[in-house]
Amino acid sequence: MVLTIIVIAIIAIIAIFLMTSYNGLVKYRNWVQEAWSQIDVQLKRRHDLIPNLVNTVKGYAEHERETLEGVVEARSQLVNGSPQERIDADNQIEGALKSIFALSESYPDLKANENFLNLQEQLTTTENKVAYSRQLYNKTVADYNIKLQSFPTNIMASMFNFKQEDLLSIPEEEREVPDVSF
Repeated sequence: MVLTIIVIAIIAIIAIFLMTSYNGLVKYRNWVQEAWSQIDVQLKRRHDLIPNLVNTVKGYAEHERETLEGVVEARSQLVNGSPQERIDADNQIEGALKSIFALSESYPDLKANENFLNLQEQLTTTENKVAYSRQLYNKTVADYNIKLQSFPTNIMASMFNFKQEDLLSIPEEEREVPDVSF
């Protein structure tokens, strides 16, 4: 009788361990997906703001067609593709938007245009939200990957085919420290 109780207790402990490990892995995987969806929302917001910005700038800087076409082309890639492709498109957009904002320095009327200033502010806010969402995503992915690699959860992860997620990386050109001189 005592032996039966011990065997039942061991089986119950193993079952509880398997259940909590599996549920923990599912929870972390869902947090990674949620963190990605936050990035996705901000990328969509940026996607929607860009045509208004381009149309506002077109009126002032018609001969800057190449810059504006680059923004529109990168925008189309922003909502399609894999997460890494979308992040690459996001990096292209960032560079293109810097070019548009630099254009405003050459066109005083554009620089003073209320619509342009409003769009610039909205895009700056969106940029900050994208940066925050990237940080949150990478933190969540790091926690998930640690959980996948830690013993004994790694056994459960391999049994149910949980895969590691990739961290979002910073492009090499953004790693360089800007040269500031006075």
